[in-house]
Amino acid sequence: MTKKDKIVLFTQVGLVAALLLIPGVIGFSLKYDIKAACNSTFRTLTAIYPFLIVYFTNFYVLCPKLLERKRYGLFLVANIGVIALANVQIFFTDFSNVDEKYRWGIWIGIAFFFVFNLCIAALATGIRSIMRINEMKKKLKEEQQKNTEAELSWLKNQLNPHFLFNTLNNISGLIQINPDAAQDSIAKLSDLLRYTLYESNRKYVSVREEIEFMQNYIDLMKLRCGPNTTVETSFHVQDTSMQMVPLLFVSLIENAFKHGVSSNKPSFVRIRMSNKGRELIFTCQNSNYPKDDKNRSGSGIGIENMKRRLELLYKDSYNFKQTLEKEIYQIQIYITCPS
Repeated sequence: MTKKDKIVLFTQVGLVAALLLIPGVIGFSLKYDIKAACNSTFRTLTAIYPFLIVYFTNFYVLCPKLLERKRYGLFLVANIGVIALANVQIFFTDFSNVDEKYRWGIWIGIAFFFVFNLCIAALATGIRSIMRINEMKKKLKEEQQKNTEAELSWLKNQLNPHFLFNTLNNISGLIQINPDAAQDSIAKLSDLLRYTLYESNRKYVSVREEIEFMQNYIDLMKLRCGPNTTVETSFHVQDTSMQMVPLLFVSLIENAFKHGVSSNKPSFVRIRMSNKGRELIFTCQNSNYPKDDKNRSGSGIGIENMKRRLELLYKDSYNFKQTLEKEIYQIQIYITCPS
């Protein structure tokens, strides 16, 4: 018997005890007679014990053994049998001395008594069913939570190696050209690795930590940009202690550099973050130079992962906008930080 089952049992026994004792307590308070109080309690028990048998038999035997196993016919027959046995004294009561004109009233009373027993059985069934439904909902919610956590873990595993691979490629091209800049970039990469290996395992990080991570990442992505590319960043968040999901916008930054930068044409990337109260507003704009079908590196994976994470973690607390106007591609995301 689980702790919850024990609480339910003790609650039911407590209610029955209170029901039995109340008449006796009232009687004792009026006459101060212990014997009269005990007699009152005994009479109450005599009157309600058939209902108690019907209730507890249904709650602890018939419902779990028959009803919950969908043996409805046997459940109904068993209930009729339990009600008959609990009220067997009625069948042995002699009504021969009762006046003929009152016998119909007696049979109507007996019929009403049996209907009331059926209501008691229905009450036990209803309470048991509600508890079972709530238990099933709780288990379903726990199962959904486990599935969500497993999916989020999978999404992170898809995300992290993807942008780290690109970052390493960028630094490798810099080592022979500018060793000092390469060394600085390796230090930033070290910070990125630390962040992705340790901080990203937390459900939430501070906005300040995430901004520092994004700035480092953008600095590394700028390594592969030529003189024709302008990169602008603006992180103006008043309360940087607010909490947010880590690594949420990395895929957007990556795609902005992937599809917004041209080696021989003027191009730009603009990344901004601001807030209105507890609402964070992230905007990413870039010139539009989409890769052809032959270049499938990371195509669509990052953004789809990010959108899925938004749905899993922010549910009804986010807004996603995606536009392409005058060769300017823009994504804007609004998320409400937890209080």
